[in-house]
Amino acid sequence: MQGAPSFPGLSSQQRVAPLGQTRNKVALKPGHSLMDWIRLAKSGGDLTGLKGRLMEVTEEELQKHNTRNDCWTCIRGMVYNVSAYVDFHPGGEEELMRAAGIDGTDLFDQVHRWVNYESMLKECLVGRMVVKGPAVSKGLPTTKAHFQVNGLSPPSPVVLKPIVAPPPSTDHHPQYDWFQTDEAVNIVIYTKHKIPNSGCSVVDLHANALRIEVLLGNRSYLLHWRLAHEIEENITVKTASLVGKVQVCLRKAVSVRWAQVGQPLESHNSFILSKDRELFYRDCTLVSKKEVTHDTRLFCFRLPPGTRMQIPVGRHVYLKASVQGRVVVKPYTPVDHMLMPSTTPSSAGSSDIYLMIKIYPDGVFTPHLDCLDIGASLSISGPEGSFPRRNLSDVTHLYLLAAGTGVTPMARLLHMALHQLPTIRKTKLMFFNNQERDIVWHSELEQLRAEEERFQVEYVLAEPSDSWTGRRGRVEASVLQDFLQRPGDATCLVCVCGPVGFTELTVHL
Repeated sequence: MQGAPSFPGLSSQQRVAPLGQTRNKVALKPGHSLMDWIRLAKSGGDLTGLKGRLMEVTEEELQKHNTRNDCWTCIRGMVYNVSAYVDFHPGGEEELMRAAGIDGTDLFDQVHRWVNYESMLKECLVGRMVVKGPAVSKGLPTTKAHFQVNGLSPPSPVVLKPIVAPPPSTDHHPQYDWFQTDEAVNIVIYTKHKIPNSGCSVVDLHANALRIEVLLGNRSYLLHWRLAHEIEENITVKTASLVGKVQVCLRKAVSVRWAQVGQPLESHNSFILSKDRELFYRDCTLVSKKEVTHDTRLFCFRLPPGTRMQIPVGRHVYLKASVQGRVVVKPYTPVDHMLMPSTTPSSAGSSDIYLMIKIYPDGVFTPHLDCLDIGASLSISGPEGSFPRRNLSDVTHLYLLAAGTGVTPMARLLHMALHQLPTIRKTKLMFFNNQERDIVWHSELEQLRAEEERFQVEYVLAEPSDSWTGRRGRVEASVLQDFLQRPGDATCLVCVCGPVGFTELTVHL
């Protein structure tokens, strides 16, 4: 920020005191502790004054909100109404008001760079900052100026001429920054996209080479270094979904100051179509194998200690192994350890991958999997494919058509629909199998139907027993006609997964 005042101010109580003295903070009023702020933020009150609406904020609009009772500020391209937070700010009102009505990123970084402000201020989010070149009147002399772009480092000088200002930049290339403390190095990625609550990043540390891949729709952003110093393997990943930020925390093996993150390696800082990115595999360890049905197993593979993997809903991974002298690669969709886990998958990234796989006795790959001993190793890729969440943005009725283990991609989608998308009024699953003993998660689906009024399930068996009272047959138009009933005011989405023949027939009915 050009010409920004020093922060904190020279006389500020928040400025670091001389060596040997402690740093002072402003005494807060009773009832204004951090916990009190958290309770207020979670109370459901309208802290933005916009009644839940997000808006795009111009520089001119931001400048209007610069008073104690109407205080907006911008941090890294996102605008927050911090009026309600003033009395809770440990540095006092004076320091917070220095950022009123302006881009406060530089001011914030001088004192609070490590603070997770997205979490603290998420209920105060007004919207994104819109940066436009200023309109220049005819006849004005040509000048040079720097502009802060979305709170990031300014680009090269822009020459202003007496013409209409150019349109805003359409560059969607993610950017990154890094900072360090005595104990850690933090790499912060600004994706410029909304990202799933479950995250979309894969981090791999091997032989002091760090690889961070962020999956954004059908594109892949990659950071890749040979690190300047050694780090511990307990990497943590934090995701701020609404503002599109990913933060990777590396614990230093030795407390030394880093001059740089490291030396860039192949494809560092590249942003390309995911299909053009070569698959990256890591060796994972089989830690458990559980029988789900007579021919289906739930495998649990543990990632290497230096790997953290976030798998968005609808994505699959590839398994690779040498079988009978040749390399075999097969795709499978990860599931949770149970149909409806009690909590939403953590955005910090899991250390385990669960795969529900049907064993085909005459197959090549699945018998090999079934014979693996606990502790055996298998190569697993990062997440592939794409299921844009925007497909669900206006949906009120979700229909799932699955055959056999084709239900695995539906499982996490079902969990998301029931726990994260209240706008979906009804989710219906039609589940095709040969026999009753082939139905995976049968008891769990029945329990979910009994407990969740927004969920319905219907089973169709091709080879039912005489005692079966449900639907019989295979997928055909007459079966689907009753199931796919569309209420007059509904917006519907139909998802299909199963063997190739099932999927093709269903799509064309």
